[in-house]
Amino acid sequence: MQVRSAVIPAAGLGTRFLPATKAVPKELFPIGDQPAIQVVIDEALGAGIDHIVVVSSRAKPAIDAYFAPDEALLAALDDKGKHDTAERLRAIGRDWRVSIVYQDNPKGLGHAVGCAHEAVGDEPFAVLLPDELMGSSALLAQMNGVCASTGGSVVAVVEVQPHEVSSYGVIDPSGPLSDDGVIPVRDLVEKPPMDEAPSNFILTGRYVLTADAWSEIAALQPGRGGELQLTDALRAQASRAPFHGVVADIGRYDTGNPLGFLTASIELGLASPELGGPLRRFLSDLQT
Repeated sequence: MQVRSAVIPAAGLGTRFLPATKAVPKELFPIGDQPAIQVVIDEALGAGIDHIVVVSSRAKPAIDAYFAPDEALLAALDDKGKHDTAERLRAIGRDWRVSIVYQDNPKGLGHAVGCAHEAVGDEPFAVLLPDELMGSSALLAQMNGVCASTGGSVVAVVEVQPHEVSSYGVIDPSGPLSDDGVIPVRDLVEKPPMDEAPSNFILTGRYVLTADAWSEIAALQPGRGGELQLTDALRAQASRAPFHGVVADIGRYDTGNPLGFLTASIELGLASPELGGPLRRFLSDLQT
């Protein structure tokens, strides 16, 4: 049950960030001095995952270029004495493996994840949505452990105010919350009215799924908006096998819109050993 592969769906066009995303994929926008997708990859690596599967689009060749070796650039950096920068570039994909697959005809998140089946193989896997950045690998590592110990799929959840549940997928618990933040789940409900919501724990963008999820994904029929919804595959799993939620108690940053991306950049920048001090002083000066 060891989870070795992480699927990162990154084929979207980033329309909320136009016109910038006309030329640069949102996943490559910088958080400090590294692209947002690398923050997600580092989270996966920190949880023991060593195979990254990026679901991209052929309309986003810059993502392929990010992972491709560039010997001319490395040589130029070494010639200028910028060995630390060159070493950072060499480290991309050196101790871990990256596969890029393509979702050329987007049909929803379930379809995007399904495009990674061949690259992952018939084994358990994680799904990390790049619109959400986590402050550490701790949540994903815990989810991997719950998957291994229960033999079932696991979703990350956060607790919200009751009036917020109608905008999200919500879990229907089958038991109480444990001391370590784990909840057994019997079902999932997509965007329920507040007075019909089975809980106020909503899905967030991290999943650890057992290998049988592939068959459920392959069997998906168009749902909300005519798309293949990953939630429908999860519901099928929850109806017949152990299924749990893990409450996220680490920093979580929503980068799905420009304001969220900006605030995430600031918060993560403040946490950076290199950037935190100067950035904090800059922000302090703005307030004086």
